[in-house]
Amino acid sequence: MAFTDPLTIRITDFLQQIGLEILPASLAEQTFLPGIMVANGRLLVDESKLQFPGDLLHEAGHLAVAPRELRGNLSGEVNLEQENMEAIEVQAMAWSYAALLYLKLEPEIVFHEGGYRGQSHQLRRTFELGCYPGANGLEKAGMTATGAAASAMGVSPYPHMLKWLRA
Repeated sequence: MAFTDPLTIRITDFLQQIGLEILPASLAEQTFLPGIMVANGRLLVDESKLQFPGDLLHEAGHLAVAPRELRGNLSGEVNLEQENMEAIEVQAMAWSYAALLYLKLEPEIVFHEGGYRGQSHQLRRTFELGCYPGANGLEKAGMTATGAAASAMGVSPYPHMLKWLRA
C-alpha cells in the first residue's frame, strides 16, 4: 500500500526525510483526526479516510516537539505527562506553520476550515501577520531561534528551523 495523493506524498516524503516514520495503514477504529493515528512514535495514515493532508503536519508537529526519549512511546492522543500540553499544542502549530512554509504550501493546507475548533482563520492570520505563538517553545528546545538570538547566531529567525526534531 502506498500513498497516491500528490499532497499527501509531498508531506509524507518530507516527514520521512526528517526522521519520522510514516506508514500507510488501514485504520478501522475512529481516530482523533480522520485517517491519522499515532502509534509508538509513528504516524499510521489511512489515505482513504484522510480528510485534510495538512493534518499530517500538525500531528507530526506533536511528535517533533516531544523529547526524543519519549517520542517512540507516544500513541493515540499525544500526551506528555511532564509537559504543559497547551504549550505543546501551540508548539505543534508553530512547527507545522514552519513546515508548510518550508514545503512552499499555502497556510490553508494546515489551517483549514475543518480544524482548530473553528479558529483556523484567526490562527492563520496571526501567523501571517508575523506573530508566532509557540516559537519561543521551539527556541527553548533548540529547534529555532528568534529575534536577537537569531541575529547573534547569524541564522535566519523563525519560521526558519535549525532542526526539525527535538533532541
